[in-house]
Amino acid sequence: MDGDDRDLTVRKFYPAEQEVGFAEAAPTDTPQTRHPAYRLAFRDTDFLLREELRPVRFQLELLKPEMVLDEAGVGSTLVIYGSARIPPPEAVETALEGAKDLPDAERKVVESLAAKAKYYAEAYRLARLASEKSIIENGKRQFVVCSGGGPSIMEAANKGASDAGAESIGLNIVLPHEQAPNPYVTPYLSLNFHYFALRKMHFLLRARAVAVFPGGFGTCDELFETLTLIQTGKMKPIPILLFGREFWDRVMNFEALAEEGTVTRQDLELFRWCETAEEAWQHIAAFYQIKG
Repeated sequence: MDGDDRDLTVRKFYPAEQEVGFAEAAPTDTPQTRHPAYRLAFRDTDFLLREELRPVRFQLELLKPEMVLDEAGVGSTLVIYGSARIPPPEAVETALEGAKDLPDAERKVVESLAAKAKYYAEAYRLARLASEKSIIENGKRQFVVCSGGGPSIMEAANKGASDAGAESIGLNIVLPHEQAPNPYVTPYLSLNFHYFALRKMHFLLRARAVAVFPGGFGTCDELFETLTLIQTGKMKPIPILLFGREFWDRVMNFEALAEEGTVTRQDLELFRWCETAEEAWQHIAAFYQIKG
C-alpha cells in the first residue's frame, strides 16, 4: 500500500484525464469496444451534439469562458461594440478610389462607411487609453478591453489594447460565413461561441462600461439589451457611451420614443453621448471616481 493511500486529504478517485489514459491504453479491440456506444460520454462528440444535449452545451458555454477569464485574473471589462464594416483610416483612400466606378447607390454606401473611419480611430484610442491605465483592484485587472473579436471597430478595440502592451478579449461566434478572430486578440483570451445568448451574457457579466459605436443589427441588439437590463433593474447602472450622435439620431429616434411615452424621459439618461475617447474615459472615471 502506498503511503499516500493513508492520507485523509488525497482523493480516492482517479481524475477524468487519467481515466481517459486508461481507456486509450486498453489493448482490447472487439466489436463492443469499437462501437460508439462504448465511448466515454464526455469524449463522444456525436453524443454531445445531439438535440437532447443542448442544456449541457449551454452549461459548457457558460462555464468555459467564465473559468478562462477568472484564471486570467480579469476582474472587469470595458466592452466595445460596433460595426464590422467601417474601414480603418488608412484604408479610406483605397476604398473611395475603388468605388468611383460603382453605381451611385453602391458608391454612396462606400462613401458613408469611409466617412465613419473616424470611429475606428476613436475606438482604438479609447481601448488604448483604458489599457494604459493598468488598473488593478483586489488583485484583478480592471477595464480589460473586450470586443466581439471580429474586424473593423472590434479590431480597433483589440489593436488599441495590444499597442498599449495589454491583453484583450475577443468573443467570436460561429457564423455560416467564414469568420476568424482579428490578429490583435490575446490568443488565450480568444473565445468562440455557438449560442448568441451565452455570448451576450459573457459580454455583460464583467462589463463595467460599454462603448457603442455606429453599427448594424448586431450592435443595435447588444445596445438595446444592455439598456433594457438597466432600465428594468435586472442590471445595476454602468456607463453606456454612445458614439456618433449624428448616426444614431438618423437611424434611431430616441426622442420620439420618449415623446410617444414608450420610454420615460429619464430612460434617455441611461446613456451618454460621446464623440471622443477622452470624453468617454472622463465619464467612466467620474462614474467610478477614478483619479489620475
